[in-house]
Amino acid sequence: MIVTTAEKPEGALVEKAKRLAEELDAPYIPRRRDTLRGLERKHGSDGVLVVAPDGLKYVSVDRPPLFFHPSMGLIRVKRLIRGEPDAMIGISGALPGDSILDCTAGLASDAIVFSHAVGAGGQVTAIEASPLLYAVVREGLQTARTGLPEADEACRRIAVRLGDHAEVLRSLADRSVDIVYFDPMFERPVQASASLLPLRSHARHDPLSEETVREAVRVARKSVLLKNAGGSAEFSRLGFVQARVSASAVSYGVIRI
Repeated sequence: MIVTTAEKPEGALVEKAKRLAEELDAPYIPRRRDTLRGLERKHGSDGVLVVAPDGLKYVSVDRPPLFFHPSMGLIRVKRLIRGEPDAMIGISGALPGDSILDCTAGLASDAIVFSHAVGAGGQVTAIEASPLLYAVVREGLQTARTGLPEADEACRRIAVRLGDHAEVLRSLADRSVDIVYFDPMFERPVQASASLLPLRSHARHDPLSEETVREAVRVARKSVLLKNAGGSAEFSRLGFVQARVSASAVSYGVIRI
């Protein structure tokens, strides 16, 4: 991977690109007049991270572009504002002031919903194991302009942390957060979620372990929540009670503390 900027960048953008290149242990290449495909060929790279005024975008010739977007998170926040229920919030028991540990941040769509639900008095920490995803989401949350002030505020409040969620959980004290949340990559992709296809190329696909779930139960004060495909055997394998069983693509399992 190489790091470059949008065309005709200002000095601050160049400095930001250089800092990100150092963080990601990747070479910074000035954009000049090259196309992104040209840069990729010239430097033998498997992808280009473009630093632009409106955020970061990772492009590669054989993959869909990766960039931050709130996806369904924005729609769900709008529904909550209208007083409509959200299955994840209802099943988890999240309330204003709660602390949430989202162990599988991805593009942070669920973290945004949690952040809105727990409000300014709460805390959401989202863990991401991929350095590239971590950088894209961290920057995206800080610069998001969704058109909805409540969603933008929810984005800004999320603390994104780079790391392995199993290691993070082991480092935490007993009953130190209210809710621990897992949304691992489904074994079978949900076809309706075409907007998340770029995420599958970069996120980790390791199955959730029973040991990690035990650590989550130790750390949580209220509940541990697992999101997975409807009918997935992961719920029973890991000891979760399916709290939402439906014909839809997504279901939730819960362990109440």
